[in-house]
Parts: sequence; structure tokens; C-alpha cells
Amino acid sequence: MLSRVAASFYWLSRYIERSDGMLRMLKINYASSQDAMQEFTWEPVIRIFAGSGEEETEKLDNNSRAVLKYMVIGKDNPNSIVNIITLARENARGVQEHIPKDLWQCLNEYYHTVKEPRLERALQREDPIGTLDVLIKQVMLYYGTAEITMERGEGRSFMNIGKYLERAIQSVDILDTKFGSIDDNPDLLTDTSYWKHLLQSLGGYELYLKTYREGFESSNILEQVVLNNDFPRSVIYSVNNIQRYFDRLKDDSNLEDYREMSFQIGRLQSRIKYSSVRTIEEEGLHLFLTQIRKELYGIGNSLNEHYFANS
Repeated sequence: MLSRVAASFYWLSRYIERSDGMLRMLKINYASSQDAMQEFTWEPVIRIFAGSGEEETEKLDNNSRAVLKYMVIGKDNPNSIVNIITLARENARGVQEHIPKDLWQCLNEYYHTVKEPRLERALQREDPIGTLDVLIKQVMLYYGTAEITMERGEGRSFMNIGKYLERAIQSVDILDTKFGSIDDNPDLLTDTSYWKHLLQSLGGYELYLKTYREGFESSNILEQVVLNNDFPRSVIYSVNNIQRYFDRLKDDSNLEDYREMSFQIGRLQSRIKYSSVRTIEEEGLHLFLTQIRKELYGIGNSLNEHYFANS
């Protein structure tokens, strides 16, 4: 497969996954902003998904509707939904002959839904949660279509590597941000709604209730989001799948590159697999997550160097 084609598959999938995580986070945070929480702030969401910080939050004046507009359809925000779906569509167009027609149509529909002029009015004047749900369903439709139509070849492997790499980075960033806020406000440790919203933003609330009977404990949440092999958005689940789909790229023509990257992924996999909540807490959660994030970015950089010709 041409490196240009492989890179397009990879980035197409990363952008779609990024939009999914962002939409879910926006939905849960908008709902929590309406619960009259005195100290609610959009700053962590803007920092994680837009690369902006306090300055941008102040500019938006912590106004929920303004934040939604900036994050969903903000043309001056490089990481807004409309901009990253435009990039996803451009990548898909570059490999259109390699993807099923149904998948292209699905992505095209998602793109046109985001570009729909009525979307701004719906976000500003109607119930934004309903509007965000429409977009979330577009992502779900895309993933379902990809699952049942994509050929089980190299293209799909690059797509899944991109998806799970993006997902792992998101889970690490969200966990780091949420637990970091506790250092500034220790009262959050016993705030049930705080933990509930964290789990809901990752789609892990129902699984948590089924797994842990003693209520919301920070150690249990850490265990689920980092170490639970059965949770689709846990860090270890994502890294296991990166390894799984990378193994399928093994080829006699690229053995040296393959071995180097396989070692890199395996090292990260072992680092997480042989950790426990106790060892993570002893090391320091922020330090642990910072190292994991660094390793994940390192995998992305290695893919760029060895498989995408520095594209």
C-alpha cells in the first residue's frame, strides 16, 4: 500500500474518533452546566479538544452556547467538529477508490449535517443536546458501516490503529485533567456528580455501576479507565487493539521497521498491563499518565516516519 494511502486511512479514522470523543464530552458537560453547579467551567474541555486554555475560556465568557458554537462550528477553531470532519472527508476523498461506496456516502452525510446552516440556530436557540445527539448518531452510523463493509486488509488496519491511538490519548487526557482538578479542589473527591459526568463522557457509566457496588471511588474509576480489558475506552483496551492491528501489517519487505515499532507498542502494553492502581498511585498518577501520553505520541511519530514517509 502506498504511504500516502496508508496515512489517509490513519488520519481519516483519527479525525472521526476525535469528533466522537468531543461530541460526547460536549453533551455531558452542557448537561452538567445546566445543573446550577456554582464552579462549573468549560476550560478543561477547551484545553483538551481545542488546545486552548484560560484565555480562550475568558473570551467565551464561560457561556455554554458560545462554547458549543466555537467547538462545533467555529471556523477559527482548527479543532472544531466542522474543521476536523472536513479534514476527514478530504482524506477519504484521497482514498475513495479504496473504500466502499456506502462508507463514503456515510461520511459525506456526516459532513453535510455538520455544514447545515440550521445547525448554528439549533445550537444557539434550541436544545443543544438533541443537536449533539444527531451528530453522535452520524459517528455511530459511520462506525457501523465501516465494520460491515470494509475489506479486512491493510487499509482497515491503519484505520483501526488511528482510531485506537486517538481514543487512548483522549482517555489519558480526560483522566489527567479530571484528576488534576481534584488537587485544586479536594471536595470533588466525594462529589458523586463529578465522577458520574467523567464516566458518562467516556461512555463508561453503566459498566461502572455493574462492576462496582460500593459507589463512586476514585481508585475504581482509575482502574476502569486505565486497566479494564473489557471497557472499550480504557487505555489498555486501546493499546491492545493498536498491537492487534499493527501485527497484521507484518511484511517481509518492512521487517526492520515492523520489529522496531512492535517493540515500542509492546513496551507500552506491558507498562500498562503490569501496573495496578496501587503502583500507579505510588508513582503519581500525573507522572504515569504523562509517560503513557509520551509513548502514545511516540507510536504516532514512528508510524509517520516508517509507514507514512513523513507525510
